[in-house]
Amino acid sequence: MLVLEGAKPLDVGIPAQVFTTRASMPYEVHVCGAAPGLVTGGDGLSYHVAHGLEALEWADTVFIPGYRHPDREPPPAVVVEALRAAHERGARLAAISTGAFALAATGLLDGRRATTHWHYTQALRAGHPLVRVDANVLFVDEGSVLTSAGAASGIDLCLHLVRRDLGVGVANHAARRLVAAPYRSGGQAQYVPRSLPEELGPVFAATRQWALERLGEPLTLGDLARNANVSPRTFSRRFVEDTGYTPMQWVLRARVDVARELLERTELGVEQVAAQVGLGTGANLRLHFQRILGTSPSGYRETFARGE
Repeated sequence: MLVLEGAKPLDVGIPAQVFTTRASMPYEVHVCGAAPGLVTGGDGLSYHVAHGLEALEWADTVFIPGYRHPDREPPPAVVVEALRAAHERGARLAAISTGAFALAATGLLDGRRATTHWHYTQALRAGHPLVRVDANVLFVDEGSVLTSAGAASGIDLCLHLVRRDLGVGVANHAARRLVAAPYRSGGQAQYVPRSLPEELGPVFAATRQWALERLGEPLTLGDLARNANVSPRTFSRRFVEDTGYTPMQWVLRARVDVARELLERTELGVEQVAAQVGLGTGANLRLHFQRILGTSPSGYRETFARGE
C-alpha cells in the first residue's frame, strides 16, 4: 500500500485488513510511502511506513488509498514514475477513492474508464480529460488498473480482487470475516451502480434474498414483483435503479455465481451444476459462463477448485 500525504484512514485500513497476512490468505501486506518514516495522514492520524518507493519494485499489487485535496496539486514526480515503472513490469495498480488522482497522473488511465469519490468526479474529469470518468459506479476493473469510489466501495474492490485471484469461496470467506456483502455480480470489467437505496430498497433486498434461496426453481419477473408487492413495471424500473441490472439479468448472474462456487467446492458435473442453479442444461451453463466470465465451467474449475 502506497500511503501518500493526507491519506484517509479507512482507505488505508480496508486493503490492509482484506489482504491481511494470515494462513488463510496467501498475501503479504507491506506499507510504503514516498520515503520510509512518518507520513502525515488525514483526519488527525499519521502513519509510520517501513518502506520507501523501492517496495514498488517487487510488489504484485499496489494499492493507492485516497488522500486529502487531490485536486490541488499532483503527487510527487518520483511517485508517478515509480507507479509507471511498477505497471510496466507487470504489477496491477488499484486506487481507492481519491487515490485515482495519483493513478491518473501516471497517464495509465487515459482512454480507460475510471471512477473516484463522487465529490471529486468533476475535478478528475477537468484535470484529466482523457480519462473516461464514470461517476455512477462503485468500482471499475480495467485489468491491470482498477479504481473505486468512496471508502466503503474499497471493500467491494478488494473482495473483487480476492475473487479474481482465488475464486468465490475464498472471497466469501473474507467477506464473512469482514461482516460485509460478499460480492456484486459482474464480469471481468465490473461496473456496479452506486445509486443510494430509496424507500423500497429494503423490500427489494428481501426479494433478492428470497430469489437467492430459490435459484433452482423457475423464476419470472412476475414472481419477483409479487414477492415485492409491486407491479412488474415498477419492480423492474426500481430494481435497475437499485442494482444496475434488470431483474432477470440479476437472477442469471446470481445463478452463475452460485455455479462458480459449486464448481470450486464440489465434484458435481457440469450438467448437475446447471440443474441445481436453475440453468437447465450444461450447454446453457457454458453459454452464460462464456458470456459473463469469458471462460468455460471446466476451465473455471481447473483454475479455482481448491482442496478442502
